[in-house]
Amino acid sequence: MTDTAAAPKKAPTNWQSDEMQRRIAKRYAAETRFKFMGYFAIGLSVLFLAFLLFTMVGKGLNGFRQTQIALSVDLPALSAGANPESLRGPNANATLQSMDLPGIVNLAVTRGYGEKGINYVSANAAVTLREQLLDNPDLITQKTKIWLPAASPLDIAYKGTGSAEMEKAARELSAQGNLKSGFNWNFLSASDATDPADVGIWGALKGSLLTLIVTLSMAFPVGVLAALYLEEYAPKNKFTDLIEVSINNLAAVPSIIFGLLGLVVFLTWFGMPRSSSLVGGLTLALMTMPVIVIAGRNAIKSVPPSIREAAMGIGASPVQVVFHHVLPLALPGILTGTIIGMARALGETAPLLMIGMVAFISSPPGGFGDAATALPVQIFLWSDEVNRGFVEKTSAAIIILLIFLLGMNALAIYLRNKFETRW
Repeated sequence: MTDTAAAPKKAPTNWQSDEMQRRIAKRYAAETRFKFMGYFAIGLSVLFLAFLLFTMVGKGLNGFRQTQIALSVDLPALSAGANPESLRGPNANATLQSMDLPGIVNLAVTRGYGEKGINYVSANAAVTLREQLLDNPDLITQKTKIWLPAASPLDIAYKGTGSAEMEKAARELSAQGNLKSGFNWNFLSASDATDPADVGIWGALKGSLLTLIVTLSMAFPVGVLAALYLEEYAPKNKFTDLIEVSINNLAAVPSIIFGLLGLVVFLTWFGMPRSSSLVGGLTLALMTMPVIVIAGRNAIKSVPPSIREAAMGIGASPVQVVFHHVLPLALPGILTGTIIGMARALGETAPLLMIGMVAFISSPPGGFGDAATALPVQIFLWSDEVNRGFVEKTSAAIIILLIFLLGMNALAIYLRNKFETRW
């Protein structure tokens, strides 16, 4: 046996030496730089968000305002002898149609403002006159002053962003008391139109709601059941691993691929109605389902094994363990993931473009099979318009969409905090 030399003892670190003090100072400097970069990243993100919100709100607030122009109309002389009783009965629509309301508006505009007055009144002003006559048939016997929506060039000029000629006309009309601005209720209750002064988001918003109902009805139960099977019942083999990898890959597939899938499967193979909320919801369900499966599996994994063991210890069957104990405890996490997935579906445009939900829809859809469009698609269509009046309408629609997205994310946070159980 050979003697081994004793290992030399390591001298204790002298933390007061100049070398160690330099190393400590260097470490503190690195930490300070890292903290500064974190602050800079957060500040830059907040700056970009503030710029986005400021830009959208600054341009979009005018979209919630509507300019109206006063018009003196001698209805008894222009209505061809119509009487109030004819506007109260079942033949009211036929009576109004025979009165030629667009001609009455054009004649009154020409008399009040000259030939250039045609450019001051919206092309659909006769619709407003028709609604006022239906609400108050006695107007047909009066020479009265009515308020009609102004044309888009005059509208944006009154708000300070129009041409010099229209701004001058707006100032003159305002000084005469013939121009006023108020909240644009029509924007919240109407649908798409050719004149930006008459457009609204209700048709697109209803289409989005119908589409999301179909998406949630299909994606949520299938996604939750798939997550339960993969996590609680599926055997651990190569086939199951292949399914898990496929689901993870599907969650990262570009959304337009699901649009192509919906185009081929639902429209070409099954012959479902084109541009309908039903097809749009099924397409978005295919896109949302992998997200719900992944969120559901993570929520189910977070339930402690002791819950399962305790339930089985008191005689519960495997199905009762899952549906009576595991699923209720995992449901908050599942709902949070589902709402986030639905918020993503609400903002999608590409899949809906592929299945035809890009058509001009002038009236809200009556059901799931009717032609419809969605709010993101409507924003896309308005942003491509040449008329300057659509700029503020596009920004206003974006504000509505952001409110819905923030509301859905706030709901997800609320559900997580309310139902979350800490172990």
